[in-house]
Amino acid sequence: MTIEARLKELNIELPSLSTPPGNFVSFVQTGNLLYLAGAGPKAKGKVGVEYSVEEAQEFARDVAIQHVAAMKSALGNLERVARIVKVLGMVNAGPDFEQHPAVINGYSDCMVDIFGDKGLHARSAIGMASLPFGIPVEVEAIIEVVPD
Repeated sequence: MTIEARLKELNIELPSLSTPPGNFVSFVQTGNLLYLAGAGPKAKGKVGVEYSVEEAQEFARDVAIQHVAAMKSALGNLERVARIVKVLGMVNAGPDFEQHPAVINGYSDCMVDIFGDKGLHARSAIGMASLPFGIPVEVEAIIEVVPD
C-alpha cells in the first residue's frame, strides 16, 4: 500500500504549509537527510493547566500531519521517505506536569500509523516553561530520504 493510500485509509487530509513566522524555512534537505523545522498547533496554553494529556496528544498528532505535508512539499513523493530518524518533542507544561512522553506519543503514533516500521524513530520529549506564541506542543524531526 502506498503512503497516499494509507493517508486516505486513515482519513488524513494534508494541510497547506503555512509561511514560517521568521527568517527560516519549513524544511532543509542536505544529502539524504530532510530536517523539518519545529511546528505546532494553532492552540495556545499549557499542558496540565489548560489542556489534558489527551488533548495535547491530539495537538501532537496534528503536528505530525503538518510534518507529513512538509515532507510531501520537500520530496514531491512520500514514497521517498526511507525512515523517520529523530524527533524532538517539546511540551509547554505546567510546573508539576511529568507526562511529556505521553503527549509526544500523539506524534510518534501518527508517524507509525502512516509509515509503518519506517515511522519508528529515536525521540526526546521534554518540558518547557514556554513555547513560541504560547503553543502547547512543538515538534521538530529529521527524516532519511531515498535519493531521486
